[in-house]
Amino acid sequence: MERKSPITRRGFVQLSSGLLVTSISNATARTEPGVSRPTNSDLVGLTGKIVLEEHFDFSGTEKSSYASFGGPEFQQQIRDLSSGRLAEMDRGGIEVSILSLVGPGIQAILNSAQAIEVARRANDHLAESIAKNPKRLKGFAALALQDPNAAAQELTRCTKELGFCGGLVNGFTQTGDDAIMFYDMPQYRDFWATVQQLDVPFYLHPRSAIPAHQPAYQGHTWLTGSIWGFTAETSIHALRLMGSGLFDDYPKLKIILGHLGEGLPCSIWRIDNRVSRTLQERPKAKHPIGHYLRENFYITTSGNFRTQTLTEVMLEVGPDRILYSVDYPFEDTRLAADWFDHAAISDADRLKIGHTNAQTLFRL
Repeated sequence: MERKSPITRRGFVQLSSGLLVTSISNATARTEPGVSRPTNSDLVGLTGKIVLEEHFDFSGTEKSSYASFGGPEFQQQIRDLSSGRLAEMDRGGIEVSILSLVGPGIQAILNSAQAIEVARRANDHLAESIAKNPKRLKGFAALALQDPNAAAQELTRCTKELGFCGGLVNGFTQTGDDAIMFYDMPQYRDFWATVQQLDVPFYLHPRSAIPAHQPAYQGHTWLTGSIWGFTAETSIHALRLMGSGLFDDYPKLKIILGHLGEGLPCSIWRIDNRVSRTLQERPKAKHPIGHYLRENFYITTSGNFRTQTLTEVMLEVGPDRILYSVDYPFEDTRLAADWFDHAAISDADRLKIGHTNAQTLFRL
């Protein structure tokens, strides 16, 4: 009898990829409910998409917003929450857009009282716009985590009174004494208890490092922001949350990461392997880091329209944990749709990622 060699991790990935390609080929011969294929360049593919990393700005946040760096056309796009926004959604086959205040937003306001006041104004402004198109527009709450108790109260107000879908925070929070606050710190435990009690997702959106706190960027400012700094800052922040024992204390928390997971799915095996072999300090978490990535995190496609990367994320966390998003107006809605509608994945997974996963997560 021929002896079969044990399958290696690389072999498993190759086998899984082969099976995925086979399922793709089989899927192209059928059409799932809700999926339509484009017949010319004027039509979108999957209709009914739900997106959730889509930004807005409003008067009063200019000093704490990336949007102030854009030109007139960009300013119009990011402030428009009516006809122009809806037309852009239609271009990409988007049914529902969950909107959030552009970064760094509230997290860059040093004065705690001012941060609380601006967050409330931003949320009320968004709620007024949603009320005009409630079937198409939804919202994430902006939160002043300079004051964890105030943030918990505002999230409660936004979800219970305004009907928001959860909260989105633009990375770490600055305070008036030039401190940087990460959300694994002990003072945020009661805030997380509120998030779990409300049973709504929390989107951890990136922000750039502050050069004074991160000398690696000095002389290379091009590395900050979305080119690399976003990924570095957000992946470290997410690892801090996972390693701190937060999800052991609050196992029902649901955290969302954009940009196909900020590089974490591609690195999670090595992280856990090195943790298991290190003689240095280990995380406080009870389970491997990958356990929390698969159980407590959802990942969006925002601003990362690469099929090879999407396939890796699908193999690592599964298609049920991935959500379609664009990152408008920083990314082009039609470019994102053209990629996603023709990406080499099965139509069943396309429907999950584009619509049903978000529909279930947000109870839409």
